[in-house]
This record gives sequence, structure tokens and C-alpha cells, in this order.
Amino acid sequence: MSVRAVRTVRFLLTGLGNVGVPLLEILQSRASLLMERYRLELLPVGMADSGGAAVSPNGLDLASVLEVKRAKGSVASLPVVGRPGMSGRALVRDVKADLLLEATPTSLKDGQPGLDITRDALLRGMPAVLASKGPLVLGYAELAAMSDLESPGRPALRFSGAAGAAMPLVSLGRGDLALGKLGRFEGVLNNTSHLLLCRMAEGKTYEAALAEAQALGIAETDPSLDVDGWDTASKLVILANAVMRVPTTLKDVAVTGIRGVTRAELDAARAKGGQVLLLARGEPLGGGKWEWSVRPTGVDAAHPLSRLGAMEMGAVFRSDLHGVNTIINAEQGARGTGAAMLKDVLEIFPD
Repeated sequence: MSVRAVRTVRFLLTGLGNVGVPLLEILQSRASLLMERYRLELLPVGMADSGGAAVSPNGLDLASVLEVKRAKGSVASLPVVGRPGMSGRALVRDVKADLLLEATPTSLKDGQPGLDITRDALLRGMPAVLASKGPLVLGYAELAAMSDLESPGRPALRFSGAAGAAMPLVSLGRGDLALGKLGRFEGVLNNTSHLLLCRMAEGKTYEAALAEAQALGIAETDPSLDVDGWDTASKLVILANAVMRVPTTLKDVAVTGIRGVTRAELDAARAKGGQVLLLARGEPLGGGKWEWSVRPTGVDAAHPLSRLGAMEMGAVFRSDLHGVNTIINAEQGARGTGAAMLKDVLEIFPD
């Protein structure tokens, strides 16, 4: 019986924050399983953070990288391999690699730096796996045209983690529900806002609920993107373009956050056996047109997401061929996003 040859994939990682570090921790802990099950070695040859980069054609030592990041330092400070001031874009332009993992902070104003980094990778023929939402929200059509999504034979572009963390929304909607005519989509796509609504329904104030979310590490010091609905809207735009295949921008989404939710609304939903959700919704209007919204919505006990737990997210796809498909995930935060990125890598480099 022949033994499959080991495949080595040399990768670059841009962004070593809330997603990049857990991603490396998963890689470190599952390296032997990748080798055993897939005969695949993922070799980090370049990484960039806000302080610079680290480069080694022979592979960077993950233990050293994780040690410096846990100490709140930059990989640019690593002996020999450190490159102070080197940007993620310069890393992608100058270092030879087989794959880009893109996890820089999201900007909904211009998509940078992730948008230019991803463009450069695709132009070099390098497959790209994104956790950053900004490039997809603001540049989906352009990036898709540069990739295998619209042009077979071009480098792969994948972004499961950007649309739903560990929930496989893109692969479910785009792959498993293929050929179905999709109907109304509904989703709870942001854990921070959902936790706040659950705690407020239990009697906590908004401020106390937010403090809990921040203590758990799921809410930023400035939680506006979460509680005002823009993180949810961004994910809805990605799904609209990639799954429903409808050209959509943030301007097409009616967005209302959770700051104005009242005690009466929370109590009314609970009285019906349901709850108030910050619900992303896509409603087909016919003729290829859709209506997109993100708003607090009271659902009763009959709704598929009515029993969603405080630390869960979920989504409902409706299809004329496949019926109603509901997916619920106990949110794993950045670790779930990292796991989704590795799932995308395995899709690009199949067994």
C-alpha cells in the first residue's frame, strides 16, 4: 500500500490580533492531525502585525510567535526573522508563498488594509482565505472576478469565517443548497448584541449586560459596530453577494441597532414564548430584487430561532428544493473564526 506524499503549503498571515493568534494556536495543536489525516503541512513563512513582520523561507517557529504576541509584542521584534516596519501588503508582494490568510482589523470605510492585501495576493496567483469583512463588504464583486468564484482557473477566494464565524453559512447556502430557489433568510449573526438582549430580557440594564460581554471578551471597548447593527449588516451583505448572488452594498440594508429596545418589547416577546432578536433578514421581492434589513425583531415560540441561547448564533435558509434549514452554533468567537479559516484551507487544498 503506497503512502501519500506530504504536501507543504507555505502561507502568509496578515493580522495577529483576536483572530490571528487563536488561528495559530489551532494550527499548533492540530499540526499532527493535519499530517495524519490529510498529509498536509502548513508552513508559516511570513506574518505581519501592526509593528512590522517576520519572515523565514524555512518556516517561522509558532511557539516563538505566540510567546511574543501573548506578551503584547510584535513579531518584528523576533531575532533574525523580524522586519520592523514591514507592512502586510509588502509581505504579500515580496515573500514567496502558496496561500494568504488575511485577518487584519475590519474597516467599513475603505476595506483597508485587507482589500489591497487581498488584491495583491490574487494578482500574484495566490489563493486567499479571509476573516476580515471589510474587503468583502466593499470589494466583493472585484475580488470575486479576480478569483475562482467568477473565473474558474484563477486563484481561490474563501471567507467562511467572515460571514458567520464557525457557522458554515457560505458553504451551506452556496454549496449544499445549490440549484434551490432561496426564499427568506433570517439570521442572528452577532453574539455581543444577542447576549445583551438576553440579559436585558432577564432584567439586567444595558450597561450591566455590556459590562458582562466585555468581561467575556466578546465585546470591544467601543461596541458600536455590534450594538448598532453594522457587524450584522456586514455579514448580511457578504451573504447577499456570495450566497443569494445579488449585488448588494451596506447602503441597501436598513439598519437599526438594539439601543432603543424597550422593556415592553422584551416582555411582550417573552410572553409569547419567544424573544427579541437582532435579526438580519433578506426578503425576495421577485424579479431578482431583495429587501435587506437588520433590526430588533420580536419572534414568538413558533420561530426556528425563538429558543436561541445567550451564547448562541443561528440562521434560517428557506429553499423551494431543500425546505427550511436551520443552523445554530454555540459561538466560539475568534477560535470559531480560525477553525472556519482552516476549513477553507482544506477546501482549497483537498485531500
